[in-house]
Amino acid sequence: MPDLPSATASDDLLLAGCLAQERAAQYQLYQRYKTAMYSSAFRILRDRDLAHDALQEAFVQVFRQLAAFRRESTLGAWIRTIVVRQALRQLRRENQMEVYDPLRHAEPQVAWHDGLTGEALDKAIGELPAGYRSVFCLVEVEGYAHREVAELLGISEGTSKSQLHFAKQQLKIKLQYLYA
Repeated sequence: MPDLPSATASDDLLLAGCLAQERAAQYQLYQRYKTAMYSSAFRILRDRDLAHDALQEAFVQVFRQLAAFRRESTLGAWIRTIVVRQALRQLRRENQMEVYDPLRHAEPQVAWHDGLTGEALDKAIGELPAGYRSVFCLVEVEGYAHREVAELLGISEGTSKSQLHFAKQQLKIKLQYLYA
């Protein structure tokens, strides 16, 4: 199978090849999406090995469930949903989910420093408790709505909103000390 152009239309060709059990098409599908999907898993799990495990498990599910893909979204969005759900299952398995505790957190007023780097922000996000980090990444990075996050995590929409609120508070505290 020749290399396909990387466009949404070529996803249809890859889909057809994957459904026909063509190894080359399966490999190309994996190659096309692995980096972005690994990033999504890593942002949730913050552990390279766990993210790789989640990615592999998710792609096994992708190939098993490909015939059920209804084209209600893009192929990439459908795969991302599977990866995120797998990463969240992995996180639960690792027993790292933490429910918010509003009494532990204060709300400081922080002026963002002009020198804030993506690396510093990524480090601060990585230090958040797993529950906060999951909600923050799903809402602020991946673009999920609170309703969708609640469904993915098995929590209420209000809990999702609270976890995001407290995640942002903790980020402010962490970043305040970096740039104080």
